[in-house]
Amino acid sequence: MIYRNSKLLSAFPNVLAAESTRHGGVSPAPYNSLNLGLHTADDPENVLENRRRFFTTLGIPEDTISGAHQVHGDRILNAGAPGLHEGYDALITQKKGLFVTVGIADCTPILIYDAGQQAVGAIHAGWKGTTLRIVYKTLDAMQGAFGTRAADCYAWIGTCIDECSYEVGTEVAQHFDPAFKTWDESRQKYTVDLKAANKALLLEWGIPEAQIEVSPYSTVLHSEDYFSHRREHGLTGRMMAVIGIR
Repeated sequence: MIYRNSKLLSAFPNVLAAESTRHGGVSPAPYNSLNLGLHTADDPENVLENRRRFFTTLGIPEDTISGAHQVHGDRILNAGAPGLHEGYDALITQKKGLFVTVGIADCTPILIYDAGQQAVGAIHAGWKGTTLRIVYKTLDAMQGAFGTRAADCYAWIGTCIDECSYEVGTEVAQHFDPAFKTWDESRQKYTVDLKAANKALLLEWGIPEAQIEVSPYSTVLHSEDYFSHRREHGLTGRMMAVIGIR
């Protein structure tokens, strides 16, 4: 299983929305095996071969991919052409045949399809991006660029670190609403629910709850299928979430 699809977005035959797993690549441990991260210490030739395999399996050419070196900020790129860009944590496009991507290894990927204006967005939201409300800002950007309306949007919150595994200190927890954090007395730490926090932003923007899907998987609890930066102490590969209109 080289990737998983969104059940919600699979209802639209013209839309490709997928997230990679760690299976089906050529990288040795600790990047085994489908490491798609260009900015890891893995052999670059391995990463390029892994990316070729992933895109080939999806049935999309490598020269139709637009991605970014992410910086845990809230900058959004309206992508008009393929390529690797610097310093963005969300990409949006209305161009058919262009596929926008984000890299992940615990942070939350959110993929959005606007069925009304035929536009898509790919968002990378770690704790910083979540507290910067990057999901909400991306939808604002799609509305400004394409005329996106909430009623037309379908969103997939992909696989990330789960709440029980995401321990944080007060310096991080203070940025989250009480609804999305829990104090764990035994560990003397807070835990944070990134999926719930990002779902709340989608709902706040007006997307109907029935048009939001949340991955049941965890990068930590299901590490046999996913890379986890935290579980593997930073020495690990990267997955990719991708969306586009064929």
